[in-house]
Amino acid sequence: MKTLLNPKIDFVFKKIFGSEEHPEILISFLNSVLKPNKPIVSVEIKNSDLEKDYIEDKFSRLDVKAKTSNKEIINIEIQLKNEYNMVQRSLYYWSKLYEEQLTEEDRYDKLCRTVCINILDFKYLKNNRFHNGYRLKEIETNEELTDLQEIHFIEIPKLKKFESSEEIVDLLEGWVEFLRDPESEVVRKLEMSNKEIREAKDELYRLSRSSRERELYYMREKSLKDEISALASAEEKGMEKAKVDIARNMLKNGMDVNMVVDITGLSIDDIEKITL
Repeated sequence: MKTLLNPKIDFVFKKIFGSEEHPEILISFLNSVLKPNKPIVSVEIKNSDLEKDYIEDKFSRLDVKAKTSNKEIINIEIQLKNEYNMVQRSLYYWSKLYEEQLTEEDRYDKLCRTVCINILDFKYLKNNRFHNGYRLKEIETNEELTDLQEIHFIEIPKLKKFESSEEIVDLLEGWVEFLRDPESEVVRKLEMSNKEIREAKDELYRLSRSSRERELYYMREKSLKDEISALASAEEKGMEKAKVDIARNMLKNGMDVNMVVDITGLSIDDIEKITL
């Protein structure tokens, strides 16, 4: 048996959770995240196609969009690398989804509740909860203005480690554990009692056995690694420029060259280039 593909790679996530053939997987996941008073019973998946150009484009977004039986517009995105802009990014995509619902002739009351779900493979928010959901509320009284806007962050590394004998009570924990380690003992037990997680695991097995799907997976994995490398390179260049600026200011203020080297980590050669 070949190694299972990583369900955190957006290509695989979209294949499993954005599948028109297995909508019950997405329905179960959404109900576990949103915990609505009226459970979602059906979804209309909006962007099920995966073009080769998108797979190879390192800056494309392979997200899952759907409309639920509760007349909600949902967008799910999974991110492997911290780009330090997730709040701004999520607000932007939320606003686009909200605005795209109207044509020039439509009235504002036709706008549907719109929800963005961000699944992050890194720690981002300054609390210990693996799942946080946000709406618009009054600052002092905490009174909710509306539920038309809702943004969720699910941080996989913050999910607690489960003992092999432990029973999962919250289904969202089960779904996040599936993303973290689909072959864990906890997931194996859970798929015995939960048919949607069993279907997701079966679909992951199918994808992993398919030569064509593995080829597309490796193409997408490479493009994501290229994106991460590009972002890391940009960060390094930014840090290097900051060091040079700091060193230049220190030298202008008459600080000893050796002290500048010790503080900034720049070499003597680098310092000499600054002074030229």
